Amino acid sequence: MSAGTGRRIASMWFPRLPSDRVLRATPLEGPFALTLREGNTERIHCLNPAAEAAGLARGMGLADARAFCPALMTDPARPDREARFLEVLRRWAMRYCPWVGTDGADGLVLDVTGSAHLMGGEEAMLDDMATRAARAGLTLRAGLADTRGAAWALAHHARGATARAAPGETAQALAPLPVTALRLDPAEVAGLERLGLRTVGALEAAARAPLARRFGPGLLVRLDQAMGRQGEAVSPAGEAPHYATRLTLPEPIGLEADVMEGTRRLLERLCEKLDHQETGARTLCLTLRRVDRDSRQVELRLAAPMRDPVRILPLFRRGLEGVDAGYGIDQMRLEATLVEPLPARQLSPRATGGDRARVEDLITRIGTRIGLENVQRFRPADSHIPERAFQVVPAAFAGPEAGMEVGAEAAAHSANRAGAGAWAAPRPRPLRLFPPEPIAGHGPRPPAPLRWRRMSLTPVRVTGPERIAPEWWFDLPGWRRGLRDYWMVDTREGRRLWLFHTPQDPAWFVEGEFA
Repeated sequence: MSAGTGRRIASMWFPRLPSDRVLRATPLEGPFALTLREGNTERIHCLNPAAEAAGLARGMGLADARAFCPALMTDPARPDREARFLEVLRRWAMRYCPWVGTDGADGLVLDVTGSAHLMGGEEAMLDDMATRAARAGLTLRAGLADTRGAAWALAHHARGATARAAPGETAQALAPLPVTALRLDPAEVAGLERLGLRTVGALEAAARAPLARRFGPGLLVRLDQAMGRQGEAVSPAGEAPHYATRLTLPEPIGLEADVMEGTRRLLERLCEKLDHQETGARTLCLTLRRVDRDSRQVELRLAAPMRDPVRILPLFRRGLEGVDAGYGIDQMRLEATLVEPLPARQLSPRATGGDRARVEDLITRIGTRIGLENVQRFRPADSHIPERAFQVVPAAFAGPEAGMEVGAEAAAHSANRAGAGAWAAPRPRPLRLFPPEPIAGHGPRPPAPLRWRRMSLTPVRVTGPERIAPEWWFDLPGWRRGLRDYWMVDTREGRRLWLFHTPQDPAWFVEGEFA
């Protein structure tokens, strides 16, 4: 591809994208920087003009930066949010052309061939980019040329906020720029400067064969891409899949059976999309538009990601029972507002997932009545303290490791967990655990007989002691007495109690009861 094909490429570079993103939400006066941990050192990731004027630069250690500028204000960098913000800018840039892709972590590339005249010409389009970016609080440098490499070079190394190379004048526009404008590795740039080739024009005039032998083919590829002698694609980012289906009815409906039938058809089409993307719906929203243009919505929150219409359809019935159809419903729309990855799994004769599916459906049905957050289960926690060895979490958001699986699948998964030490105890733990209840007793062995809850019990077998030390890094009020020696006591009356003794501050307590 040559430079005379009429193709025009624009490059948009946001040199302070991370800091601009933060300062747009919380404006600050004075030096400001975002920091990112590299190894064991916090370094400057991005900074505003005031921080640059104070002598700071990217890559500088945070301790050195504070020594140079004690008034520096900092925040931790969030690369994930920066990537989402760049995606927002990519969609905004589609106002100039439909062919927009990302260029690194802080840039965009646009194929504006045939669309610049809609903005009043190329110069007017570049001015509009700069004006809108400044109005939004963003630092922008833009370049426009016949090739992607040339547009990138002008955006990053030309003077001024915007730069343009006229059609067919790529070589003249790039000639005075440094060789770093060709997107070369630092080692290649250093090698060229040692040879006295500091500008793109000097490199273009040099003999190609010695350069290829010394630096390899990559150097000449970058040069040819910038000059238009070798093509370079502009690949726009794909749009995120939209999980929604719509059904327009020729005649209004109002019966619950008819609405359920329409929901079934919508579910089948939606689940086909979900299956194609290997995702499952966690939240579904069914919108019913009435003849009077009013709408009713039925939201269904699922206990686990699903894409099986046969399982999902009955879960809508309770929500549809109380819907007022008015004079009739003429349009239905179903959207998966929250989706999660749900890759295909190999099924085996021993673990088909049927029991687990029934549990998930039960949680969903109960959750539609009282809220999914109120359906809770126990989850193991990494602590040897009995009362801290578990957490109470919503069952729908705890995942399989919280005990979602049952049957053969549960046995296999539990075996795997046991190998990893999850919720494993060296001694049996009681089924019921309650706050410690004091009982009368003396000495290091359980009292005989013992009196608990107005009952006189006679121990017939005692097992222990199991000594548990407190977690000194937490201030636990119940463990301020220090060490605990736990005993399992079987009584003649049939009670199996879990007692402990505190040797540092002698006292006896009952904390649990076995089944």
